[in-house]
This record gives sequence, C-alpha cells and structure tokens, in this order.
Amino acid sequence: MSLQSNVMDAMKSAMKSKDTLALEALRAIKSELLLAQTQSGSKEELTEEEEIKILQKLVKQRKDSANIYQEQGREDLVQPELDQAKVIEAFLPEQLSEEEVRSAIEKIVSEGSFSGMGSMGQVMGLASKALAGKADGKTISSIVKAILSK
Repeated sequence: MSLQSNVMDAMKSAMKSKDTLALEALRAIKSELLLAQTQSGSKEELTEEEEIKILQKLVKQRKDSANIYQEQGREDLVQPELDQAKVIEAFLPEQLSEEEVRSAIEKIVSEGSFSGMGSMGQVMGLASKALAGKADGKTISSIVKAILSK
C-alpha cells in the first residue's frame, strides 16, 4: 500500500473518531505529498525515499515550532505540535537508536579511513545516504562531529 492510501485511510478513521489533531497532521501530510507530486510535473508516484524526506521535514517543522513555543512561554501551543509530530512519525520507518547510529557511522569512518574534521562533508554524505529515513540529520551530524574530533 502506498503512503498516500495509508494517509487517506488514517484520515477517514480520524474523521470518524472526530480526532481533529490527527486529522490536521494527516491533512498536512497529504498536502505536502500532493505538492511534491505536482512540482515534478508528472502524475507519477513519489519514490519511498522522497516520501520519507517529506515526512521527516514535517516532523522537524513540528518539533521546531514546539521548541519556539516553549521558549516564548506558550505552553498551550507546545503539546499540539508534539502530538502532531507523533502522528506523522507513525508513517516513518522505525528510527535507529543513538548507539546504532554511532556504530553505523564508526563503520563508515573506519572503512573509508577518514580522520579529522576536514572529512566531515564526505562522512556526512555517506552517513546521510546510508541512514536515510532511519535517523534525523541533526543526530547524524552530532555523532559524526564527535567521532571525527577524537
């Protein structure tokens, strides 16, 4: 089943249960998917990789908004953003733990015999490609920095 049909099924059940928070998050997913599909100018389905990037972007936006609301003391707006992020995360593949990400990056560094911060870009490129959809860029970046600065 494609992501779009999964989202549509989830939207129907959210409408039936009158879950407005989930419905809002699901509509955001549907909107982003349609925008991405029409931007390419074709009616072809998006690849799974493109769908994952869109979902990760939406989750990141929700978490960033929640952080901003937290800093501004708007506690009433923090929880809805985090709840929407959880709804969107349900459509993402299972995320790797920090230890799993660290071991994958250490393997990349040792195989390519990279050392020093000068090779950060190369390692980030390889790690981002290898861990696409399984870890967010911020986590990957911080672990790569820690490993290369040793």
